[in-house]
Formats: sequence, C-alpha cells, structure tokens
Amino acid sequence: MKTWIRRSLIAVVGVLGLTALAAGFTGCGHRDRDHHEASAEDIAKWRAKAIDRAGRELALDDAQKQRLGVLFDTVAAQRSTLMAGATSPRQVLGEIIAGPSFDRDKATALVEEKAGALRAGSPQVIAAMGDFFDSLNPGQQAKVREFLARRGGRG
Repeated sequence: MKTWIRRSLIAVVGVLGLTALAAGFTGCGHRDRDHHEASAEDIAKWRAKAIDRAGRELALDDAQKQRLGVLFDTVAAQRSTLMAGATSPRQVLGEIIAGPSFDRDKATALVEEKAGALRAGSPQVIAAMGDFFDSLNPGQQAKVREFLARRGGRG
C-alpha cells in the first residue's frame, strides 16, 4: 500500500477514534442542561415513594422494607462519593484536551480516582444488596428477576 494512502487511513481512523471518545465523554453529560441538584427533601420523597411502591409490588414486610431502605442509603452514599467534587463530563473532557496534546496523566488520574471510589464502596453496596435480596422469599425473588428481565433493554 502506498505511504500516503496508509497515512490517510491512519489519520481518518485517529479522527474517528477521537470523535468516538469525545462522544462517549459528552454523551453522559446530556442531562447537565437545565439540571438542578435534588434537595434532601426531594430525595427523601423519592426514597419513600420507591420503598412504598416496591413494598406493594413485592408484598414486603417491615424488615424487608428496612433492608431496602439501607440499600437505597448505601447506593446514595456511594453515588455521593463518586460525584464528590465532580464537574460536568464536558468540562472534564475540556480540561483533558485543553493543551496541545491529550492529557493522558489527567485522564488516567480521573479513571483511577473513580475506580478507587468504586472499589472502596462496593463491598457495602454488595452487602446491602445481598441482605435485601436474601431476605426475600422465592416468590419475591422471582418477581425481582422478572422485573429486571422486562426492563433489561431500558437504559
């Protein structure tokens, strides 16, 4: 293959790769427009409504509802840890590509920071999920599996 054709193909693949990377970073940021942080009151209302609905759908007893509440609280704490000090994905990408070259060190540090937060909080989330799921009877577990299978295609 001629050198200029090879170089052109490499350039096109590089541009497509950067476009895909940028789309990946900014695709997560589409909700940032007109987005406001939920208040503690809003979160408490959502939590109560979700526990009430799950309680009706699965016929949960009080102990199971309490375990579900612990699961919600644990996931919320994990989310807060992950989002601590976070800026919008577009701003983060902008900082990474602000210089004359892609800031690999900053990108790696960001990934390591988020991965570390996930590693640190995952045992508590897994334990809370396990405690809740294991407290369900086989019929309730089947309903949870069915619900996840029905909604599996939604993102």
